[in-house]
Amino acid sequence: MRSLRRPAALAAALIAVLPLTACTLFGGDSGPRDVAAQFLAAFAGGDAGTAAAHTDSPESARALMDQVRDKLKPSTVRASVVEVTEGDGEVSDARYTITWDLGKGRLWTYDSTFELRRGDEAWKVHWAPNVLHPRLSAGQSLAVETLESPLAPVLDRDGTAVLSPIRVISVLFEKAKAGDPDAVAASLARALSGIDRSITKQSILDGAAEAATYTVVVLRETDYQKVRPAIYELPGVRFTSETRLLAPDKSFAPALVPAIRDQVEAVVEGKAGWRVHTVDSNGAEVTELFAEDAEPADAVRTVLSAKTQRAAERALAAEQKPAMLVAIQPSTGHVLAVAQNPAADKEGPVALMGRYPPGSTFKIVTAAAAIESGLAKADTPLPCPPTTTINGRVVPNSDRFDKGTVPLHSAFAFSCNTTFADLAVKMQPSTLTDMATRLGLGVDFVVPGITTITGSVPPATDIVERAEDGFGQGKVVASPFGMAVVTATVVSGRLTPPTLMEGATTQANMTPEPLPAAVLTPIRQMMREVVTGGTATALNRFPDTHGKTGTAQFGDGTHSHGWFVGYRGDLAFAVLVTDAGTSGPAVAASGRFLGGLG
Repeated sequence: MRSLRRPAALAAALIAVLPLTACTLFGGDSGPRDVAAQFLAAFAGGDAGTAAAHTDSPESARALMDQVRDKLKPSTVRASVVEVTEGDGEVSDARYTITWDLGKGRLWTYDSTFELRRGDEAWKVHWAPNVLHPRLSAGQSLAVETLESPLAPVLDRDGTAVLSPIRVISVLFEKAKAGDPDAVAASLARALSGIDRSITKQSILDGAAEAATYTVVVLRETDYQKVRPAIYELPGVRFTSETRLLAPDKSFAPALVPAIRDQVEAVVEGKAGWRVHTVDSNGAEVTELFAEDAEPADAVRTVLSAKTQRAAERALAAEQKPAMLVAIQPSTGHVLAVAQNPAADKEGPVALMGRYPPGSTFKIVTAAAAIESGLAKADTPLPCPPTTTINGRVVPNSDRFDKGTVPLHSAFAFSCNTTFADLAVKMQPSTLTDMATRLGLGVDFVVPGITTITGSVPPATDIVERAEDGFGQGKVVASPFGMAVVTATVVSGRLTPPTLMEGATTQANMTPEPLPAAVLTPIRQMMREVVTGGTATALNRFPDTHGKTGTAQFGDGTHSHGWFVGYRGDLAFAVLVTDAGTSGPAVAASGRFLGGLG
């Protein structure tokens, strides 16, 4: 079945020529073959005047040839005589083949015939419209039409549409044609503000002051139909429509959709079809002469999970502060979800590129470094006093809790800042940097489809800074994406480059050495203890859930971000609620996320 058709711009101007026969273009007592060749050469070369002079009706011939060229706008035309059959010496028949190159690979070839008659002075092409095409009749011309290929959808890992071709309508305002611009702008604002609150009478007038034609809004078909009765007849308001690749609804993955659309733009259009037909004097189609159907492109696949994405979005919906969640499949590195609530959306793609102190979630890095360097094992007794002082810097536990002396795994589960500050002080300046890199934090990835920043862990020569880094403060910063990568690496045992587009390859600026099981096994056990008996027991209702909470001070120290990073099975994720005060909101959002997955 032929796809929907729509007019499109035609090809460039006609400039091709036809090789002539041995005869010259002018002069002599040319025979019918020579005249036929000369006529076709002139017509193919774009010289309608000369071609018409070889006919017995120059005015009519030139008018139609000019009209046909104007309609088809070919880049080249090639024509050649195939055979001339001489009759009684007064009439001959010429058979020829012609190829129109209409640009963009569109070639139209056909055979036709015309009659030549011998006049008093010379042979002439007996003119009729069917000289140009056997099915072209009097009063008709030719037209070409592009058959657009429908945009291919973008699918998730399960075949669910992430982006689909959807018709949108642009609402345009032309102040000069509005009559009373203030009244029209007010009417538009009343009708459209329910769809987009940023649209006001003043915003419309301001936009119209800078552009003769101002695009007020671009609406999905469903939204347009809601407001059409109120805006369709407004003076100075007009509409255009087109098809765009859009998410199922406006709330779906706004941090991902624009980047995915940019990534697939060149491969979703397919190959346009085209057709040539005759038209009458009113431009109405009469007969189709040639058609080549459009060839849709194959659907593009991502490794995103629409189910996981929806669960992540629902998990953040209740948060008033900017909140983000990134989920990754550890075994493959596939990015399953990147969610932000509306408050975070206003700040940009912060789930992927934001830089925040990771707080106690960074203790995963510090614990791994301590175990690998031999500073401590999971069951090594370590002090967890309410405070510790390092070169005059007082490091407190949250609410200055005191656990006395406990094993490292308990200090991790209780999130003892004092324990981890003391451990970091005993490390070399680059120890935390190196371990963070091996877990993926600080690695630069080039991920087709998205722009990401994992974070930064600079070497700390200053002892106070190193102590602060040990519990995720200091100069350490991470994005939710970066902490999801760290968590996924803990699960898989090696840094697997994250990917979003199926079949695409992610580049990384380094390939860190995998961590040994002697380090990873206790870290996993410690992350489990956080859920079974530490700071995230609210998640213990989800079997086999592992994680780490984090509260990270920022600004003047009176505000804190709340984190939770964790994994369950082959799902690793990081949640950040900014300015939450505690990790509680992030833990609660994690529970809603896991519950939403079923």
